[in-house]
Amino acid sequence: MGYEYDAAIAVQPQGGGVFAADLDPGWVVGGGVNGGYLLSVIGNAISNHLPTHPDPYTVTGYYLSASTPGPAQVRVEDLRIGRGTATVRATLSQWDDAGNTIDRIAVLATYGNLAGLAGEVRTTATPPDLPPIEQCRLTSDATAEVKAFVPMLDRFAMRLDPACAGAFSGGAPSGRPLIQGWYEFADQRPVDPIALLTVVDTLPPITFELGMPGWAPTLELTVHVRATPAPGPLRIKHESRNFSGGFFEEDCEVWDSAGRLVAQSRQLALAPRPV
Repeated sequence: MGYEYDAAIAVQPQGGGVFAADLDPGWVVGGGVNGGYLLSVIGNAISNHLPTHPDPYTVTGYYLSASTPGPAQVRVEDLRIGRGTATVRATLSQWDDAGNTIDRIAVLATYGNLAGLAGEVRTTATPPDLPPIEQCRLTSDATAEVKAFVPMLDRFAMRLDPACAGAFSGGAPSGRPLIQGWYEFADQRPVDPIALLTVVDTLPPITFELGMPGWAPTLELTVHVRATPAPGPLRIKHESRNFSGGFFEEDCEVWDSAGRLVAQSRQLALAPRPV
């Protein structure tokens, strides 16, 4: 029996760089399907399209309209195929009731082979300072009302730092634009480079801790994948430095059990819509 997530991001080649997909209702949040999960569906299609360059190095998605669970199509177009890297354009589309094509996400991505990378790692970044995992709050223990709005909480075992989980847990917001915690898939599926495209978008929006709960639609999300994670729980952190004009940016870091920074992302999102 395979992992649930593998079925959720599965794609079927149709020829000519076209792939069929079926967007899983288990990854819905608010008014649409989770943006990180959608990047992984597209990222999986690109990986299948580029067998000699299987891993994402950088992926940028522009969210054109809200995706819905059900059939979808990913079209991949080569822009440059080199020995070390390949750059492509990809579009995820669905159809309206009249059969008209609706583009949901436009992506530019550069892929390569993470296993072939070597060299010294220099970083000034430091992992999130988290309490022990057993002292953190499991998001899937949220109320039935919250889980009806965010079904994807049952897809993973995320444990939030109590210091920045007040608003999500029904308590008072901290007032700081920071949320962090531990991450694993609910069925213990190992996190690979394609899955990292999902992981960066699984924490609640930092706006929860600013007293603004609700769905915050993503306009653009860029992910840099730096390494394949070591086995074990990941540490993830979202923070923001600016909220203005009805927009906010959210920066994410993902650290593996070996203490390596394995992924980074930045997204631009709209102010939350009320739950």
